[in-house]
Amino acid sequence: MKVPCFQCNVTTDLEINFEVKNFVCPNCQNLYIAAEDGLRSQRKFNYKEEHIGLQIGQKGNLKGEEYTVTGLLIKKTYGSYYWTEYILQGTSGNFIYLSEATGHWILLKDIEEKYDVKNHPKYIRHDDRVFDLYEYTDAEIVSAQGYFDFDIPSKKVSMFEYIAPPYILSIERLKDTENNFLGEHISVNEIKKAFPNTTLPRKYGTGLVEPFYLNVRNSAIVFCVIAILIFISHALIYSDQTKKVVLEKDFSFSEYNNKDFVSPSFTLEGGSAPMSIFVYTDTNNSWANVQIALVNETTNDEVYANKDVEFYHGYTEGENWTEGSNNEEFYLCGVKAGKYHLTITPQKPPEDLTNNNIRVSAVWNESSTWNAWIPVICMGLLMIVIYQLNKYFEQGRWAESDYSPFEEE
Repeated sequence: MKVPCFQCNVTTDLEINFEVKNFVCPNCQNLYIAAEDGLRSQRKFNYKEEHIGLQIGQKGNLKGEEYTVTGLLIKKTYGSYYWTEYILQGTSGNFIYLSEATGHWILLKDIEEKYDVKNHPKYIRHDDRVFDLYEYTDAEIVSAQGYFDFDIPSKKVSMFEYIAPPYILSIERLKDTENNFLGEHISVNEIKKAFPNTTLPRKYGTGLVEPFYLNVRNSAIVFCVIAILIFISHALIYSDQTKKVVLEKDFSFSEYNNKDFVSPSFTLEGGSAPMSIFVYTDTNNSWANVQIALVNETTNDEVYANKDVEFYHGYTEGENWTEGSNNEEFYLCGVKAGKYHLTITPQKPPEDLTNNNIRVSAVWNESSTWNAWIPVICMGLLMIVIYQLNKYFEQGRWAESDYSPFEEE
């Protein structure tokens, strides 16, 4: 349909498959209404901001069908909040609608269901979903472009918006006419893919029905299932495992000071578990040290550890004091099944003539439940972080609503 504008002398030409009742020149926003003798100029929109987004006549592929942008409406509410609604017609003749606000997009379709919202109910149900009241307001159409199969209202339209992210129910009323739409969030990337090489408005804030990055409920279910599997696996792997003392020996410093002792070989069976090393020596205002190497005789892998045992005491400024201990304990973590031996090297300072022995015990423990609890606790902490981020995200979504479920802090 070719329409010359008598105000700016720009002709708009677009193939249209519906009866045009209104036309608004994309160049100068002059409104024409259908009359018996053709389109007749009626009024002009005075909205001066440059339009950024989809253009009249632009074609794109959405949901597997090619659509043409046939019209757009720019609406305003609260005096300064603007958004754009695009009307698109598919090759099959059906209409869909795209709503853009602050760079966030919603794809909408007409629905036949009617809802009694006269008393502004806090929620309504649709297709087994509960939609919460987000806004009730009057919107004014401040600008338009393109071809329309309806008369663009000059009066404000009552709007009721109910959300169940990523879905929205939008109800528009003007006198006795009601139009209902069901919408779903659509990502900017999908819009860019459908309409390539198009400059789109910058995205900021939280979209009206923009979904959170993760489904919090599903994430919690997944974490719970993983936690159960961890505990079941732990029980199955370690059910028959018991403590095994692999070494218990007193070392005389006169024989082993700074000398290696190689233990007899021993075999460990079962799941990975920590090896606990207990050291005792009668230090008195001195120190001792033990170095331990755990050697896997099959792979020749070696794990080293050493520990100082220090004990000091005295009397200073009228008070007795002590520092350190004659006992120490440390661990070799994650020791797997296999054949091993230990190489132990005790040491003490040569000036210490009173300490004669050091006792070393090595016990391969039954696995501590901490092996299971650590990942579960980490998942729990992660779930708390996800919950708090989701709460912050939702607070941003509801910040401009008079019906926010979040109490003002």
